[in-house]
Amino acid sequence: MAHICLLLSGAALLINGLAALKLLPRRDAAVFSLVIGSIQLILGITYLGITGGRGGDAGGTPLLLGAAGMFLFGLTYVYVGLDFLLGLGSKGLGWFCGMVGACGLLLSAAWSGEDPLLAVLWLCWTYLWMLCFLQLALGFERLTPLIGWSLVLTSQASATVPAFMGITGHWPTDPEAVMGAAAFIVALLLLAGCVGWRGRHRDAARADAAAAPAPPLPGGLRL
Repeated sequence: MAHICLLLSGAALLINGLAALKLLPRRDAAVFSLVIGSIQLILGITYLGITGGRGGDAGGTPLLLGAAGMFLFGLTYVYVGLDFLLGLGSKGLGWFCGMVGACGLLLSAAWSGEDPLLAVLWLCWTYLWMLCFLQLALGFERLTPLIGWSLVLTSQASATVPAFMGITGHWPTDPEAVMGAAAFIVALLLLAGCVGWRGRHRDAARADAAAAPAPPLPGGLRL
């Protein structure tokens, strides 16, 4: 169940990133997020009920940590969808993202001993949530290109690919693979920062050019 939710998250992150970059309509991304989030919440409840009902080693802390992650992702996507479709203003969504980002740090620490790769992934997702917190709750609109590119570039590396590895039973646990995955994700985030910075300055230049007064015509007239 957890790997299926992670697979769905890869799609949701990609679609929302494309929407942030204005390559897709926001409404399309909102509807998609609402559907994905609802499915993840249902899967999370099912996962908690079935796995917890087995008792013994199937329960305990790993079960609760896995379910917590599924619920945090599901609630985020549902909130993203409702926020746009109902015109809620995004302020509450921003503060929710900040709270989830703080939870992400705790989940990363909790998984660091048992599953280092998952701990690395939670650090990546925490970074994404905190960017949304800064943009939506604190009003740092200039972060929009960075958020869009970060979502697009890390969606597959932090969600889709790990999900397929987990589904096929090839989830890496050796330190070399974990360090390689961490380095690759950091490289993607740095690339997103570079591309987002260039995109922000390009948009600012276009806005300045559009706001500049038209050159005067002969006789003092303006276009």
